[in-house]
Amino acid sequence: MLHKIAEILLILQPVIFVYFIVLNGFYTLFTVISLRDIRNYLTTVTSQSIDNTLNGMFYRPLSILVPAFNEEKTIVASIKSLLALRYPEYEVIVINDGSTDGTLERLIDEFRLVRIDRPISLIVPHEPLIAKYVSVDHPHLFVLDKENGGKADALNAGINASQFPLFCSIDADSVLENDALIRATRLFVEDREVIATGGIVRVLNGCEVEDGIVKKVKAPRGLLACFQSVEYTKGFLSGRTSWNYFQSLLIISGAFGIFRKDIVMAVRGYRKSVGEDMDLVVRLHRHCRENKIRYKVVFVPDPVCWTQVPSDLVSLLKQRNRWHRGLIDSLWHSKRMFLNPRFGMVGLFGFPYFFFVETFGPAVEFLGYVGFLILFLLGHVSREFAILFFLLAVLWGTWINLGSILLDNLIYKRYSRLGDIMKLCFFGLLEFFGYRQIIVVERLIATFFFWKKGWGKPKRREIHGESSGSAA
Repeated sequence: MLHKIAEILLILQPVIFVYFIVLNGFYTLFTVISLRDIRNYLTTVTSQSIDNTLNGMFYRPLSILVPAFNEEKTIVASIKSLLALRYPEYEVIVINDGSTDGTLERLIDEFRLVRIDRPISLIVPHEPLIAKYVSVDHPHLFVLDKENGGKADALNAGINASQFPLFCSIDADSVLENDALIRATRLFVEDREVIATGGIVRVLNGCEVEDGIVKKVKAPRGLLACFQSVEYTKGFLSGRTSWNYFQSLLIISGAFGIFRKDIVMAVRGYRKSVGEDMDLVVRLHRHCRENKIRYKVVFVPDPVCWTQVPSDLVSLLKQRNRWHRGLIDSLWHSKRMFLNPRFGMVGLFGFPYFFFVETFGPAVEFLGYVGFLILFLLGHVSREFAILFFLLAVLWGTWINLGSILLDNLIYKRYSRLGDIMKLCFFGLLEFFGYRQIIVVERLIATFFFWKKGWGKPKRREIHGESSGSAA
């Protein structure tokens, strides 16, 4: 039986090699493109240009939507950071999606909420509202209490309650940098074709947080959070920037995205999906292309959102399982875009990449690792084959990790201590020796259960002082 499997694996060797070449080749190309584009962007967007934007009142008011389900440990710090943002005119709408812990009570006590009777139109569907509140101390802070319906449902309720033409969706365990909103929304003023933007999401674990503001950036203390820091750095530095360059950006992170409300309402808001963030962006592409609407979905490389990542393996695997199921669900729901020239670069380039590389990549990668082990045990692995596999699957990937970390810090200079940079580089080297394989297996499992709708909420830790570091 093993020899039969070995014969099949020997036949599949070329496919596995091509996959690793394509994957790492894309990441290498994306890193080069990103370096050029980000440097060009940062030369035109300075602190002075941001000040001019604010002083000249060239902005569009927006609503910040914060869906919250059992977020009592993080909600207060997150809302405090939002209330302190540097932006001329905005409102914060927290949607308590049927929490069973003390989320609502903490909001009421901390921000002195009073119940109001404010009419809300039901334009996009969602579960019934229970109560509406406004803060005595912060008149632009509103809280909706509603029956549980999931994150997409909560965001739809927030859209209905919002007053302004733009809305920003942000996770309840995230913290925005002070000028993140003005940096992300300036494109809506400069270019009327922009319908959605997203910024960089970075790992909050390990950072020093005071009054909802990141005071000092540090590498996480925990092993899992460090691996995720490497992933986030590579994914946002090379991935999002390059998809923006190819006009094929299919994902704006649910942790931080800004949208034109009228276009989102035209597609009936968020669809109930485990990957509601990607699903919305894909459907916006589809809607605008089908209706011949000139539009742009843009990644902005400098507004930063700090988010708490899972600190335990169970929560991490649930998250990655959900991400992969969400990817498949989003692509399947809009499958008519696949290789369809009607949808431009999105249909001809972005969609096929996510279908072939991201969706089926875990299966091919799993076959590569397991196949190498089986062939080695059966004596079918030559020295040349072993060296080639190591170069393609491991060494090339680790150098991409190291390059992303070093280039990121060269451009943004987030980490002030050399020790933090070296620590992330060390975990960039280690990623391919256990961690990546665990994530690949979980994504492969998700491929066979993509129809499941379960969320898999990660554990949270308090966000204040040094406690964010303990979440690592």
